[in-house]
Amino acid sequence: MTLYEELKRRGLIAQVTNEEEISKMINEGKAVFYIGFDPTADSLHVGHFMALCLMKRLQMAGNRPIALLGGGTGLIGDPTGKTDLRKMLTPETIQHNVDCFKKQMSKFIEFGEGKAMMVNNADWLLSLNYIDVLREVGACFSVNKMLSFECYKQRWERGLTFLEFNYMIMQSYDFYMLFQKYGCNMQFGGDDQWANMLGGTELIRKKLGKDAHAMTITLLTNSEGKKMGKTEKGAVWLDPEKTAPYEFFQYWRNIGDADVIKCLKLLTFIPIEEIEEMERTLEGAALNSAKERLAYELTTLIHGKEEADKCLQAAHALFGGSGASEDMPTTEIPAAEIGEGINILDLLVRCSLAPSKSEARRLVTQGGIAVDDNKVTNSSALVPISDSIIIKKGKKVYHKVSVQ
Repeated sequence: MTLYEELKRRGLIAQVTNEEEISKMINEGKAVFYIGFDPTADSLHVGHFMALCLMKRLQMAGNRPIALLGGGTGLIGDPTGKTDLRKMLTPETIQHNVDCFKKQMSKFIEFGEGKAMMVNNADWLLSLNYIDVLREVGACFSVNKMLSFECYKQRWERGLTFLEFNYMIMQSYDFYMLFQKYGCNMQFGGDDQWANMLGGTELIRKKLGKDAHAMTITLLTNSEGKKMGKTEKGAVWLDPEKTAPYEFFQYWRNIGDADVIKCLKLLTFIPIEEIEEMERTLEGAALNSAKERLAYELTTLIHGKEEADKCLQAAHALFGGSGASEDMPTTEIPAAEIGEGINILDLLVRCSLAPSKSEARRLVTQGGIAVDDNKVTNSSALVPISDSIIIKKGKKVYHKVSVQ
């Protein structure tokens, strides 16, 4: 089985510009490809995970990845998938985010001489002269065609700024520059980037008379079509300071039954034959085992085997009934704030188990909260904490509260 055949079998490939050429290049390890990451936050998140996995798979097969950090495009903002204008970031914030991305990627992708490259499009975009850009690439883009793409159509009614309208041109210019500077012959990205990626291949063809290729990968969505990687607290981050390894582990351990096999295929390096065998017997205990395997594999990839082992032990301690674990999410409260006890609603909000007191009250009155295995249904209840307690939300979320 070739690499390209495996990617198809795993359900990774969405759209390609030339399947014959692309499959030949990546199977022979001759692809020099790039994936762009706009530094809109100080950490990568689950939404970036698919791209990182693809980079790793292709690098293992001898292909050369280029991680393009959007120090320049981040100043504009991609309108794709957005109903409103993105928040404008300062150059200082963007540079800080770029530095954070570099550190995280280096744990996952092998960079160095003859290996993966990491470049920043600020190196060429920030020095461009506006008139030169208009003369050099402006004539290569049809406004009519650009407006026909879904990424612009969905913003049309609310108002599409000229700032955002330039994003496709900037991303296309990136591919054009990478093709010339590093021999980059392919661009990979999420399926929602198809229009921007085609812009790059067209610009290279019109300006240089050469072929470049694009391939989109399946977006990471659940069985309901919603993007994965969100919780009540917000995004699931790869930075352990923003999303603790145990929370990261539990996110994957608790995904929907219908999404387990898909995530195993898309995100793990478990042999596809083994995953397909699991799929044939996926019910009851086997389903729980598959979820645990998924959580363990992904936590190992991002946080290392030691942290994954801790998370697995913590989960077994909780769900096996053997007591609390020091590795579960914990909130510490000063003893002076507790007195005779702390109101259950205040406690839930304090531990980020509910975004507001009204949501906390709903959880309590509907029987969704237990403290040390005792269900709490009175929203006025005071919770005494002499040392520590375990709060259980629903069937799967556990949180430890300790006294400082």
